[in-house]
Amino acid sequence: MDTTATSKGWNLLVARDDLSTTELTEAPVPEVRDGEALLRVDRVGLTANNVTYAALGDSFRYWEFFPTRPGWGIVPLWGFAEVVASRVDGVEHGSRLYGYFPSGSHLLVRPGRVNERGFREASPHRATLPSPYNAYALTSGDLAYEADREDLQILYRPLFWTSFMLADWLVDNAWLGARTAVLSSASSKTAYGAAYLLQGRGCEVVGLTSRRNLAFTESLGCYDRVLTYEDAPQLSPAEPTLYADFAGDEALTATLRAHLGDALVHHVVVGVTNQQPGPAGTLAETGPAMFFAPDQMRKRLGEWGREGLNRRFADAWQRFAPVVEGWVDVVHDHGPEALEKVWHEVQSGRTAPRTGHVLVL
Repeated sequence: MDTTATSKGWNLLVARDDLSTTELTEAPVPEVRDGEALLRVDRVGLTANNVTYAALGDSFRYWEFFPTRPGWGIVPLWGFAEVVASRVDGVEHGSRLYGYFPSGSHLLVRPGRVNERGFREASPHRATLPSPYNAYALTSGDLAYEADREDLQILYRPLFWTSFMLADWLVDNAWLGARTAVLSSASSKTAYGAAYLLQGRGCEVVGLTSRRNLAFTESLGCYDRVLTYEDAPQLSPAEPTLYADFAGDEALTATLRAHLGDALVHHVVVGVTNQQPGPAGTLAETGPAMFFAPDQMRKRLGEWGREGLNRRFADAWQRFAPVVEGWVDVVHDHGPEALEKVWHEVQSGRTAPRTGHVLVL
């Protein structure tokens, strides 16, 4: 069977020490051997979450999913792909999959644990990488899949998994003793997804955002209060407060620590929307705790089982999706050059909070 209808593939490379430097390169389309399948990447999203993968690429091993030449990385993207060749029983040519893909045209996988819902990527170089990123879901067996909401799934589902697990972790741990939870970068998709899930769960949820994004963030209606960063000193230093840091802004953190003092009972970093990569010993390894959704996911898999976790997530997603449709303007672009252009826009922070970029490749 022919591996693909085209003779050449491509990848978008990003310099690991300067995320604003990129290079589009041709790449050979891999031959498919026994036990392998070739996926043609079809439709992906590009959000600040992908910039986080790059900024934490070394410390959280995100660069290891799709290896390339030294000094460069292939940024992981969430989206859909089609099986264009397969030598694996149960992985059929023409099947459509949702999962974790390279910024490129193709992905060669070695499917394991194949069933009617999909498979796990079992290539040796991914064996010790975080398990949730190795799951590929067949659209035909995915509880949360809705064909008319593919764009929402691309843009929000990976972020909403983090939102879902963060909200679950906070409630599971009784808000770590806080009575107020402060979320920075409150206009970001992951932050407001968590705020949506935390409404009425026993703690005041306050969003911090820029003046530029204040009106949008207030319009969401999922925060009890929204403050600009300049107005953060309005937070009560007498109220036990948890800070969920989606910004990675050291100046903001210093302001909150100075103002809240001992009332800041916990500081957890969830994202780094304002961060460039740094050497070992920077934010990922020192200072505040890092929230890593797969850790809470593993706990719940042990308690609820995979079916129980997937059902709870699907229920939450089906409540959230109709709401979030009114919060996002999906912008479609086509081809590798457009992907490179959108990367520069998102990486530089120029994307409006209502904009969601979907690339058809």
